[in-house]
Amino acid sequence: MTVRLALADDQALVRAGFRALLENTPDFDVVGEAADGRAAVDLAVRTKPDVVLMDVRMPVLDGIEATREICAALPATRVIMLTTFEIDEYVFAALRVGASGFLLKDVEPDDLRNAVRVVAAGEALLSPSVTRRLIAEFVATPQRTAAQTSLLDKLTDREREITALAAEGLTNDDIAERLVISVATARTHVSRAMTKVDARDRAQLVVFAYQSGLVRP
Repeated sequence: MTVRLALADDQALVRAGFRALLENTPDFDVVGEAADGRAAVDLAVRTKPDVVLMDVRMPVLDGIEATREICAALPATRVIMLTTFEIDEYVFAALRVGASGFLLKDVEPDDLRNAVRVVAAGEALLSPSVTRRLIAEFVATPQRTAAQTSLLDKLTDREREITALAAEGLTNDDIAERLVISVATARTHVSRAMTKVDARDRAQLVVFAYQSGLVRP
């Protein structure tokens, strides 16, 4: 399967660097570039890429708002935020509006390619250590809303347990090993949980788990 990519960064050299890496990968197709957030939204709506690499800090429309608009208009499109620092004040905001994860701009080529494939497949791009630090920083005292409580009540005990493990950064393989179940069963529970709480992908399920208070830092 070919993954269609859009690149959004206000620095031409950064875009050129990512494009050079990605265009030389057989299963990737770079469909366009944008130098500001508004152009990124227009590009995404026009080309409907599978994955957008989006700089957090963008002119005209910042990366957070651009991500919000893209995720709202294109439910099947995944956004990976690009940031300079591992724990960026904007990263959680990006996840909250629909981003599927984030990468440092100095990511190694092989890690970049793997990250794109992971997100295109619907997985979250959040390591366990980064997940814990991010959530502890931004939602140390979650205030569960009535809507979140209603969604949480839809989950079975098993789905809650597996959602909590996913929020710790465990993969389906890790969850299966921890609970002594098959990987397929773990994947099914994660998928059902995402559907019940209206999470567009695994990253959103992680955010929900902490914001709802199901998991605490």
